[in-house]
Amino acid sequence: MKKLFILLAIGFSMQTFYAQTISDAVRYSSQEITGTARYRGVGGAFGALGGDISAINNNPAGSAIFNRSFVTLSLSSGNYDNQTYYNDGITATDKTDIDLNQFGAVFVSPNTIGGLRKFAFSFNYDRSNDFDNSFIASGISTNSIADYFLGYAQGVPLNILKSKNYQELGETENFSAQQAFLGYEGYLIDPLSDSGNNTEYATAQNGNSYSQEYQYTTSGNNSKFSFNAAAQVTENLYLGINLNAHTFNFTKQTVFFEDNTSVNNAVTNTRFDNELRSYGSGGSLQIGGIYHLSPNLRLGATYDTPTYYTISEETEQYLATSGINNDVILSPNVTNIYEDYDFQTPGKATGSLAYVFGSNGFLSFDYSYEDYTSMKFRPDNDLYFQQVNSSIGSELKGVSTYKLGGEFLSGNWSFRGGYRFKETPYKNENVVGDLTGYSVGLGYALGNARIDIAYDWAKQQSNQALYESAFTNTAYIDNINTNIVASLSFQL
Repeated sequence: MKKLFILLAIGFSMQTFYAQTISDAVRYSSQEITGTARYRGVGGAFGALGGDISAINNNPAGSAIFNRSFVTLSLSSGNYDNQTYYNDGITATDKTDIDLNQFGAVFVSPNTIGGLRKFAFSFNYDRSNDFDNSFIASGISTNSIADYFLGYAQGVPLNILKSKNYQELGETENFSAQQAFLGYEGYLIDPLSDSGNNTEYATAQNGNSYSQEYQYTTSGNNSKFSFNAAAQVTENLYLGINLNAHTFNFTKQTVFFEDNTSVNNAVTNTRFDNELRSYGSGGSLQIGGIYHLSPNLRLGATYDTPTYYTISEETEQYLATSGINNDVILSPNVTNIYEDYDFQTPGKATGSLAYVFGSNGFLSFDYSYEDYTSMKFRPDNDLYFQQVNSSIGSELKGVSTYKLGGEFLSGNWSFRGGYRFKETPYKNENVVGDLTGYSVGLGYALGNARIDIAYDWAKQQSNQALYESAFTNTAYIDNINTNIVASLSFQL
């Protein structure tokens, strides 16, 4: 039977937690261009326009642009294509998923309420980020996975590795001690002395050529539920507010294989499995306005507060080795359940400009800024969180996002196109590069209903760290994401 236990040793070690890294912070803070096909067809550049249910994600005032109540449902087919380079190896991975990614409705009251010209309230669900991804890194490396365990083992007394098992180390020590235990019992590392007080270790792998394969799979999504109210205050001014509920679930599974036949190595075959499961919920607020400078020229402004999450995490591990010490299988059958912690994403400010060509279409531009150095793990008095937050401040930066889109109308047909560019949040652009995306879309109005489709394409490059540890190997990934979105909308 699988055993469960809770680790309460927050702050006792820099490696008490398995996750809570900068990459996790960036992942939970990022939102993709999602929503209706019309919205995605113009690259999400809707901040000064409104009149689309997903536009309230850009600017809460956008729902007050509607003249009649409206409902939209959207399905998306998303595909990722990863080209992975690991030392001398090249692999390709791709997958396609179909999801219900958006559903929303806006209800308009044309009657004057308290001096307001028009009032609207709406609800919208968006899958704001999709975590489904995978890649395989395969090639020959000059260093061994033993370095991973060696980095954690330094400073861990040998007597506790001999006297306690994996579960007991988690209950009384920390994550570092558990990793040292796996490396020691798997014969991948050796103590420098047999004294129980020994705290120094060396690798048992002294070769220089290792055949390695790293399998990485993630799943889950980040969902956003927006409750919106907006009003036309004067002939040209629209104001709105969103109360947002956010939830996410994220699962990461990694499997690492290493083979070698060097006589200098104690272990010839290794398999190392890890699974991380994270669950989060939180809230945020958005306020925004749209102002019509003229019948054709429109301005928009929005501020998104940080999202404040409470996050739960749990992990499982498995290690199997074979070599001069025969076969060793370390399957603790234990789920590490960590204390909940809090996380704050960056806030975001957006300015928008649009020009409407009467009944012929529009051109629109959005600019957003987010300061990723403002992300924080809490509680503030936790020593480990203090160091991670310090690293966030030194390794990340502010991010600008540019979105440009347009729509051309011809009879019942709508033709759309969009472009977006988002800077990397990392100061070192070799970690993760800038994101560039393009989109096209088509719509057809049929009475009180409308059918829209869109195709968007985005590319980003990164150097993925296989582990956050002394084993510093990375895989270079050329990632392309494509989506086909179909929306059905109708007036009520």
